[in-house]
Amino acid sequence: MAGSLREIQAKIASTKKTSQITGAMQMVSASKLTRSEQAAKDFQIYASKIRQITTDLLHSELINGSSNPMLDARPVRKTGYIVITSDKGLVGGYNSTILKAVLDMIKRDHDSEDEYAIISIGGTGSDFFKARNMNVAFELRGLEDQPSFDQVGKIISKAVGMYQNELFDELYVCYNHHVNSLTSEVRVEQMLPIADLDPNESEGHVLTKFELEPDRDTILDQLLPQYAESLIYGAIVDAKTAEHAAGMTAMQTATDNAKNVINDLTIQYNRARQAAITQEITEIVGGASALE
Repeated sequence: MAGSLREIQAKIASTKKTSQITGAMQMVSASKLTRSEQAAKDFQIYASKIRQITTDLLHSELINGSSNPMLDARPVRKTGYIVITSDKGLVGGYNSTILKAVLDMIKRDHDSEDEYAIISIGGTGSDFFKARNMNVAFELRGLEDQPSFDQVGKIISKAVGMYQNELFDELYVCYNHHVNSLTSEVRVEQMLPIADLDPNESEGHVLTKFELEPDRDTILDQLLPQYAESLIYGAIVDAKTAEHAAGMTAMQTATDNAKNVINDLTIQYNRARQAAITQEITEIVGGASALE
């Protein structure tokens, strides 16, 4: 009985240490989430401005049609997918949700590896696709908790350049969109060709009153790739926010489960201790009776 009590005490002590670790990790993730949410809000200010400028410059094209390769759909022979996952675990179902969705989509829409290319951001996704011998063209690991554009700019520019060079004919970004601290949803968004601009948002007629330097077409040649890159970067910031939220929720759940285990073990310990005391009293009474 004494051995059993010591084992229960050891389990309680071990679980308490685990709960302290998961509790600390929960607070760290909560802090990262707060900073990431603020970064996402700050980025939206920039995104709305560059969207307005792009829409204004493309006023006539959005209404009458365009011959710009960044806007025009072409026959799809190959599709590019930017898939965003985390580099580490302990984030609940964050990775499994997006990876399952992407895998199902590729199996449904493509008959061979020649029809798609994957650009993987995050070590978990890279390892997942490589283990299944899927076509990973490029990968980026070790993304910071608050990624700057400089850190991801190279792989984003590479993806846009591959589209411009017709190495694939459309580009999608697959990621977990942050809804709130408890919820995220899988999103698969078309980034190229650019198709989300609404002519009703345009104030392009105002620009006809100004002379543009350099000329308008030269500006668009520079602006449209930057606009596409900003959309991709926004998805990365959004996905990173969802990752921190998933990590916080997972650690909170682990902490709560540890507390439940400690409560159950404490009850088990008290019952075992009570049984031991009862047995000791019985043995004493029995011994005293034998001496009479």
